[in-house]
Amino acid sequence: MTVQNLPGQPHLAYRGNELFLEDVRLSDLVKTHGTPLFVYSKESMLAALAAYQRGFAGRQVQICYAMKANPALGVIQVFAAAGCGFDIVSGGDMDRVLAAGGQAHKIIFSGVGKTRAEMRRALEAGIGCFNVESEAELEVLSEVALSMAMRAPVSLRVNPNVDPKTHPYISTGLKGSKFGVAHDRVLQTYQRAATLAGINVVGIDCHIGSQITDIAPYLDAADRMLDLVEAIEAAGIPLQHIDFGGGLGINYNDDTPPAADELWQKLLIKLDARGFGQRQLMIEPGRSLVGNAGVCLSQVLYLKPGEQKNFCILDAAMNDLPRPAMYQAFHQIVPLTPRDATPQTWDVVGPICESGDWLGHDRALAVQAGDLLAVLSAGAYCMSMASNYNSRGRAPEVLVDGTQARLIRQRETMADQMRQELSLLTP
Repeated sequence: MTVQNLPGQPHLAYRGNELFLEDVRLSDLVKTHGTPLFVYSKESMLAALAAYQRGFAGRQVQICYAMKANPALGVIQVFAAAGCGFDIVSGGDMDRVLAAGGQAHKIIFSGVGKTRAEMRRALEAGIGCFNVESEAELEVLSEVALSMAMRAPVSLRVNPNVDPKTHPYISTGLKGSKFGVAHDRVLQTYQRAATLAGINVVGIDCHIGSQITDIAPYLDAADRMLDLVEAIEAAGIPLQHIDFGGGLGINYNDDTPPAADELWQKLLIKLDARGFGQRQLMIEPGRSLVGNAGVCLSQVLYLKPGEQKNFCILDAAMNDLPRPAMYQAFHQIVPLTPRDATPQTWDVVGPICESGDWLGHDRALAVQAGDLLAVLSAGAYCMSMASNYNSRGRAPEVLVDGTQARLIRQRETMADQMRQELSLLTP
């Protein structure tokens, strides 16, 4: 049998004329679970994690999975079992981590708008660190901690004003961003933090953006971070850890991000040269761990040729895969069973009542109604941002491990959607 791996997708391959993820035929999963359907490769996730682990061999590093990329309990459990910590941005994220068996002391709580209630719950759980993003938040966190007779472990998120050269919606380290403490206010804010009775300063944090495919912005940010570490510690405020965030990109469309081990070897050379190589380090990868591990399977409902455009209408839509509509993002789209026919050019769209409901423009596909397609690189920021727009239920999720396929989220029903709503017809 001929085996043909898809470029940039080492765990996805055609065997003969059928598309497999690891050792599972994807069309078999459609027969069992229907479409749309998300399927993830456990081996792909662990291989991506292993690249980080190789890059950090012999160093003191805590890898914290940025679970906003994909918060499915089954996915969290894979990383918890592998020893990862977690980067969260809400109280709900924390509940998911704890429900999945994650350890509270390995949780980092990021985000610009933490509420007092979320702060209390996180302190009660014993999380490892709050990544504080403003001076106002610092003051409130100290008040909350003192009201509980506690001290909150804190790292300040620095905004280093580094251009990550990615989509503006996912650039987080520029002056105009809502994230982090401005570079020229960092030392003053640390000095204030050191005076607050409810605060225990433990580290420094930086995150410059997402889907970064160039090493240069990381090296630039690292230099600025290390300059700040030197200034903060010279002011008498010791830092236990340095957190370099996440943001490493993946291959969506012949993108060429550096491998995780290559990136961190270069960053560690810089840290060693400046005397910080043996510090406790933290990183927060998300997309790079799960993005290329997932596919979204969908069925062609109708083909609609037109004068200016030909439309291939799927049963998956922008509520399932919001990245194209939100970011004009590219996802490869391939057939589960290729046809021996001349491809035509199609705009691949969904059934939602929005002109922005598209999954791919100008794709060369040989398709007929009823065919099954796979939208690739769908493991990150797809199901995590899925919605019920047009009263559509969210898709089920399946985790593949070798020859085994396990359902980790059931398809959402209308009863599930309406469970929290109250009818005016009810007395």
